[in-house]
Amino acid sequence: MAKYYVNKNAQNNGDHEVHKQGCIWLPKVENRIYLGEHTSCKSAVRKAKDYYDQVNGCYHCSNECHTS
Repeated sequence: MAKYYVNKNAQNNGDHEVHKQGCIWLPKVENRIYLGEHTSCKSAVRKAKDYYDQVNGCYHCSNECHTS
């Protein structure tokens, strides 16, 4: 299982991106919310929707959950 986080700052399109620990694009500590440990990005994205309506997986570390 991996630790996942959601970015508090939205992208230009309004998405709050979900990142796996170790991602080069992982936001600074003050700009992220810990989502817990998950077996895949899918459950992490579902958890992130508890915080934000518009959520997307990071293209680099959660590509399976990334939508364009």
